[in-house]
Amino acid sequence: MAQHFLLTREARTLSLRSVFSMSEDRAYAKFKRIRWAATKGRPICPKCGSEKHWELIAGRKWKCSVAKCRTQYSVTSGTIFASRKLEFRKILEAIAIFTNGALGVAALRLQRDIRVEYKTAWVLAHKLREAMGIDHRDAYDELDGVIEVDGAVFGGKPKRIANDPDNWEGLRAAAKAEQLAKKRLIVVVREREDEGRNRPARVRTFHVSKESDAVPIMRKLVKKGSVVHADEANQYDALHGYFDTKRINHSKSYSDGIACTNQAESFFSRMRRAERGVYNSIGRGYTSYYAREMAWREENRRRPNGDLFATILSSALASPVSPRTKGYWQRRKSDNDNDPDK
Repeated sequence: MAQHFLLTREARTLSLRSVFSMSEDRAYAKFKRIRWAATKGRPICPKCGSEKHWELIAGRKWKCSVAKCRTQYSVTSGTIFASRKLEFRKILEAIAIFTNGALGVAALRLQRDIRVEYKTAWVLAHKLREAMGIDHRDAYDELDGVIEVDGAVFGGKPKRIANDPDNWEGLRAAAKAEQLAKKRLIVVVREREDEGRNRPARVRTFHVSKESDAVPIMRKLVKKGSVVHADEANQYDALHGYFDTKRINHSKSYSDGIACTNQAESFFSRMRRAERGVYNSIGRGYTSYYAREMAWREENRRRPNGDLFATILSSALASPVSPRTKGYWQRRKSDNDNDPDK
């Protein structure tokens, strides 16, 4: 039996000790080197792209010397870490811990490990999830080969029902309706592994109101001539008009030798284990964030943790300022409760 990749030597190229022992200056130099890799760490104005600048007395800040620009900036200006208050080393520590979580890392654990407030850890974790999904922003980069599609609902913790025998049925029905209202439907579209490709099989997730909404997504997302596998749900009947579609009846079997959606189910298994075992619950306004995180982890499950660490950091520094997480706790409650999936 082949050894699991996470148990091999190749999977361990980063140790927490190497990150936690960094000085603040080394962490800052790493940020500069990754943010401005093309110039080997030499600052570039985020507004006009000029390398000409003055270094401000305040330190670690620059001012563009182009007459029409004169923008002041730092290594995190215009990125998802803009207006940060955390030390550079603490951000790297958080990324290292987040990288090593095969099923994700809860904000409560992050709070304890890097010694910050829970609010800080919660926002930082969501910023990292947003950065992990940067590769999925071009969601309609065509998938090809053999594709599997399936849907599942997440969120909505069961509510404890009061011990009232006279009103039991009514309370039970109300609790079930409340739980269903909190659930969100996620559709996954996943390529099967193909040794002929020089890239990992891609996983894309979408929040939809009903599974039939996946059909127009598939038309844009999947290359013509691909083979699509789906279950027997009526919502996928329309796929036969666009692709060579194989169907599997899950009430009889999970694979009949012709069709199966086991790879899509494998993704949902990972997300379900993360929901129940790591996060305990998934907020209805952030279901798509967690889905993209799990899709990223599924895609990169056979890459060394050192590479994953560098990828998350470079993606975060390439991500623009997040309108969702910047100043999250300072905004009005009504703004925080908006559902981005809508």
